[in-house]
Parts: sequence; structure tokens; C-alpha cells
Amino acid sequence: MINSILVANRGEIACRVFRTCRDLGIRTVALHSDPDADALHVREADLAVRLPGATPADTYLRADLVVKAALDAGADAVHPGYGFLSENAAFARAVTDAGLVWIGPPPAAIEAMASKTRAKELMGVAPLGSDITAADLPVLVKASAGGGGRGMRVVRELAELDVELEAARAEALSAFGDGEVFVEPYVEGGRHVEVQVLADAHGTVWVLGTRDCSLQRRHQKVIEEAPAPDLIRGVSDVIYEMAERACRATGYVGAGTVEFLVADGDTAHFLEMNTRLQVEHPVTEAVFGIDLVALQLRVAEGEALDPEPPAPRGHAVEARLYAEDPAASFAPQTGTLHRLTVPDSVRLETGYTDGDTIGVHYDAMLAKVVAHAPTRPAAVRALAGALERAEVHGPVTNRDLLVRSLRHPEFTDARMDTGFYERHLDELTAPDPDPYAPLAAALAQAAHGHRFGGFRNVPSQPQLGRYRTEPDGTEHEARYRHTREGLEADGVRVVHAAPNRVVLEVGGVRRKFDVATYGDRVHVNGVTLTALPRFTDPSEQRAPGSLLAPMPGTVVRVAEGLTEGAAVTAGQPLIWLEAMKMEHRISAPASGTLTALHAAVGRQVEVGALLAVVQEETPA
Repeated sequence: MINSILVANRGEIACRVFRTCRDLGIRTVALHSDPDADALHVREADLAVRLPGATPADTYLRADLVVKAALDAGADAVHPGYGFLSENAAFARAVTDAGLVWIGPPPAAIEAMASKTRAKELMGVAPLGSDITAADLPVLVKASAGGGGRGMRVVRELAELDVELEAARAEALSAFGDGEVFVEPYVEGGRHVEVQVLADAHGTVWVLGTRDCSLQRRHQKVIEEAPAPDLIRGVSDVIYEMAERACRATGYVGAGTVEFLVADGDTAHFLEMNTRLQVEHPVTEAVFGIDLVALQLRVAEGEALDPEPPAPRGHAVEARLYAEDPAASFAPQTGTLHRLTVPDSVRLETGYTDGDTIGVHYDAMLAKVVAHAPTRPAAVRALAGALERAEVHGPVTNRDLLVRSLRHPEFTDARMDTGFYERHLDELTAPDPDPYAPLAAALAQAAHGHRFGGFRNVPSQPQLGRYRTEPDGTEHEARYRHTREGLEADGVRVVHAAPNRVVLEVGGVRRKFDVATYGDRVHVNGVTLTALPRFTDPSEQRAPGSLLAPMPGTVVRVAEGLTEGAAVTAGQPLIWLEAMKMEHRISAPASGTLTALHAAVGRQVEVGALLAVVQEETPA
């Protein structure tokens, strides 16, 4: 019987496992790096053990330190969560060699499937060899270990292959401690469909339905649902059979996921088997009415599963809320998360709470939001509505992208594929702020007695508030007046104005605006505004062609031979930043001359830091 569990992970998944442990009366042990010392998963655990350092390689990827922490804390078992060491056979063996219970599949099964190259060989699918030609394009460079879209690159030009191989190796090594990559054909327009499996040590294998995970950015899933809609019956039968075969061929025990790419609606290509719990497991839990973590523990304790799984019911959809700017190549964002709430009608899984800091060292995912309903349209509508009503105050997020994606006709009609964002990202990220949000912000601040920045305070004259919507940068002016009756604005009746709530009547319709202010940031009904000063600070002006760091991070590479005075071409990669476990490429904005280079490998930079300056060549 397991009485104490160490979760060899952090953030949302650690909190998720701890919740089930509390329900079962099991003591919990957290790990934490130095940046995570006050993280939510640490606060929620009964005990916590420090792993000195900041980077994953120094902390969460150190199998020896993790095992020692479990022993020092008196844990009986280790749950790996997902990512980090969750698919590392050597770590699983180290856990069991130390006399601890490993809550996962046998090391031999992990070895068979954790390397995607070996898994493909086991399932009779071979990756491409080393002699790749233009006829093989497009191809996908992929990390052999790990997942989550890290170490993956689509290559459409043969000349880019070597560069992308190097980038994928570096990213995979940083994220998983294993830089092995391989190349496989890239299937355009396919659907990403996966199957949840759960097996015990007594020969029972549950195949717990399908999930569709086609909406992805950077090969990382954004919206997932169960069951996968509108699959041809024959395709479902094939992937169910292959999923069960993968389990039986490896002597699998525990939870896992077998992933496929469904092309042309009727052909299923095996991708990989993830020998761990998936981020999107809550949609399967909702549909089958089960707790997969509790079942993992039950299997790890040697109990047998029922001969058949529960019957599925209804439909579930999950959206991953990220601190990132979708309109800027999904650049991750950092800062204080002032507030995160969603309606009680949906399930929230998060590793953050109000006031927590989103740092640069780990994944940018803030939370998962899950809706379950009797039908797919009802579940999609419920999730979109809940996200729209959510309060997410702090760094820029992908919340608006999620809402628009869920309401896009390709998604509502179940016609989506993995190229969804390549086709529609521009329209889904086009600025569309509420035109009355700046006025509501100005009125709320006026009601609060604010007298700063761009507000002119001559009572007989209209007052002016200047704002910039984030992240698109559009500037707005809001004019209002103080009168004996209160606040007035042209063309709008001010029904109520308070620091946290403004009610306007526009064309006979009353509209409510919830307002929250944090310094110069103002959040109004999901619109994020920055209050602007009346005059621009000259010190903030930059030379034309300045390349600024789009996020805090570390400079990990500079283009070979790049020096001041070098000629560069538009789109040429110049500098690579690593932030939140992903590499981000900074390219020349135009052809010209590099007149300044401030980036150096290993340098830590803050958002907005000047990295280089490219002076654009002038036409003759």
C-alpha cells in the first residue's frame, strides 16, 4: 500500500496528482528548483525538497537528485508526471533499484517506446535515412525522446535541413537531456488522433477511446477533445487494434497514449507511443467518468482493472491557456499573474494562483480549461463561453485565440487538421478590441481619483486618457468630462462609474465593464490596456532597425561569423534565444548592414533588450 508519493515534476501536473493523493489519504512530496521555491505545487504538497539550481538540466532532469529526494522525504513511490524524466527508462530503474514504487510502465516498455525511432521499428514503420533529397520534402525533424513539440521542425527547403537539425538537437538536449533526432515524412492536412490506454499487470488492457489534438502551434497541442469527431469506423478499429497491440507487444503496465496521424480521412499513420500520462488526459476522464491518476496508483499497487472499462458518455473539450503572444510567433510572456478565474461550470487545472510570477525557465502553459457536455456542440459552446468570461489579468495570453478557434467554422464543423493555424492565424489574431474599453478604463480611473499620465485636469475642459491595447499596440484616446451630475462622455450615457465597474448606455443598450488596474495596466472585460503618459520619454526611442528581445531569455547562439559591419539579408537568422524550454529565432528585418551587435552566447536578456541593429540598405 502506497502511503507517500513524490511527484518528480512541477506546476500543473504536480498539483493535479496531489489532488488525487489528498482524496486517497496519501502524503505528498514536491520537488522544486530555486525559481520554483514558492510555486503553487510546493505550497500544496505536505513536504518539499529543494533541487539547487534553476535550469531543468541542473534540477528536474537530475535523476540522482530526484531519487535521493524521495528517499530523504520518506516517500514510498514516485509519480513522474509528464515531460522531464517521465519517459526515461534509466530513471524508472533507479527508482525501483532504490526500493521505491514506480508509478509508470516497466522500464523495458519505456525503452521500447520512449525512443520514437525504436517505437517505429517495433510497429513496422521506418523513419527516413540520412540521404534526404528534395523529392522527400517536406519532412519533419523530430526528437527521439520526450514530447510537447520540443525538438520538432518542419523543413520545406533542402538548404534549411542542416540548420533545423542542429536547432532540434539543441532544443531536445535542453528539454530532455537527449539530443537524438530523426527525420520522417511530413503529412500535410492530416488530423492528429490518439488513443488513451491503461493496462494492469494481470493482462487487462483498456482502450479508452480517441482524442483529437489537431489544433497545434509549434507542434504542441492547443485544443484537444474526446472522442475524436467524425472518424470513419474502419479507422477507429485500426487505431484501437494498433494501440492494444503496442501494449501487449511491450508488456505494458500503466497509463499511456498511442498517437496517429489520420490522412485523407481514411488512413492512419502510427506516430509514437507516449509512455506516461498526457496533458490532455482530463477530457478522457470526463467522458469515461474516471480518475486516471487514481487508476495509475491502483495499478502500481498491483490491483487488477475491471475486465471492461466504463461506458463513455458525452463529449469533452480542453483548451491550454498559455502566457504567450500568438500574433508574435507565439512568443512566451513573463510577469505577475494578478488574477486567474474561470466560471464554475468548467474544470480548471493550473499550477498558478493569483500573485504568482511567470518566469522564463519553464513551459508557458498557465492552465488547462475543460468543458464536458452531452454533445460536442454543447461542450464547444460551454468552453468558448467560459474562456470569454474568464478573468486572466497579467501577461498577454492566448485566451482570445482559443475563443476564436473554438468558434471558427472549421472547428465547429469538425473539419480541422494540423494546418489549422498555418491557414487561419492572421485572421484569428487580428485586433478586435471593444471600442468602449478605453473609455471604461478612463472613467474607472477618474472615479478612483487618478490624476496622472495623459489625463489633463482642467475641470472646464474635456479630460483625456491615452491607452495602448496589448499586445497589438494600437493607441486610443478616451475623452470625458466632470459635471455637477457626474461623469459624461460624448455619445454615451454614463450610468455608473466606479474603480472596478463601469456601466455605459450606448444606443439604448446598457453594457457592463469590469475593470481591474495594476499600475499602468488596465484589464477591461478581457481587453488589456496600458495607460500612456502624455509625452514620450526620449530615452525609450530606438534607432531604426533595432532588434529587441521579444521575451526574457538566454542567448544560446549567434550566427556563425556575425560581426559588426557584416552584410545581412532580410529574414536571415542572426540570434537564437532560449526561453521557457523553446528556442526563438531573431532574424534580420531587412537587407542591410549590421551596425551593432550586443548579443553574446550565454548572456541573459530582459524583454526589450537591444540585441543588434541592422541599418537597411537604401535603394540606389
